[in-house]
Amino acid sequence: MKVSIVIACKNFNPYLEECLRHCLNLDYPDYEIIVLPDEGFNYPDQRVKIIPTGKVTPPVKRNKILEIPLGDIIAFIDDDAYPDKDWLKIAKIYFDDSEIGALGGPGVTPQNDNLRQWASGVIYESYLVSDGFTYRYRPKKKREVDDYPSCNFLIRREIFKEIGGFKTKFWPGEDTFLCLEIIKKIHKKILYVPELIVYHHRRPVFLPHLKQVSNYALHRGYFAKRFPETSFKVSYFVPSLFVLTLILLGIIHLKLFFLLLFSYLVSVFLSTLFSLINLKIKNNPCRLFIFVFFGIILTHLTYGIFFLKGILARKLKEE
Repeated sequence: MKVSIVIACKNFNPYLEECLRHCLNLDYPDYEIIVLPDEGFNYPDQRVKIIPTGKVTPPVKRNKILEIPLGDIIAFIDDDAYPDKDWLKIAKIYFDDSEIGALGGPGVTPQNDNLRQWASGVIYESYLVSDGFTYRYRPKKKREVDDYPSCNFLIRREIFKEIGGFKTKFWPGEDTFLCLEIIKKIHKKILYVPELIVYHHRRPVFLPHLKQVSNYALHRGYFAKRFPETSFKVSYFVPSLFVLTLILLGIIHLKLFFLLLFSYLVSVFLSTLFSLINLKIKNNPCRLFIFVFFGIILTHLTYGIFFLKGILARKLKEE
């Protein structure tokens, strides 16, 4: 079972070099690596194929592979991530089941990320932020899913080609569209496998992290009305409802406003404390606590505002 690893990127960068180095050391006998940058560059290992795409969005880049021969499995990974050595070996075990159309696994924060990046990782792993989706950021119980991010996503070649690739310019959110097609059109399972690990570098708090959150929220809000099958979920609406409730109570009932705000801040405090205790953080725990505490609050506010913006948008810029 040959695997084609596909990496969409803007240009050659230190994270991509790290990703390629780990991909070239995978414990698997038959695979190739396809890099899709804006412009071509030279790489010393001939096992890495470089296909320039021009300045287009990642889903448009990835659709370029429809024009070339591919392995039996297509493994998508981001250029700022790198796989565990057994990544493909584990995937093959599950693809032996013909009912499985695609696989996803956790994107774990690498040990060498700096303190602000670690804060972002802890924020995403928090139940107060990701609710029932914390399995995307750390290994959890195996399960079927209906939506999974393309930073660690493997799909059968024939399914990808039958669907016609991503068929969208949405980014982020292209993975939501693809997963919906797998389930509705192909009627195959998407399985989350906790051992299928990649290490995904985080955007540091605060601005880079919040910019990523705002982009996620904008598209999820828009998808909630466009693709409700997988995006109309109560948990996606909670931050927006919280923001609206705070505004409403601030106008009509200050006592309830401060009661809600106090309860919320206590919840964030306890969540941050328990997260750092579970992670057994020893280096700069006080600074990390501050980054995570305020990061969770700003993440909720940012997500809530931009989710509403997505719901109210007539069209997104990609369209």
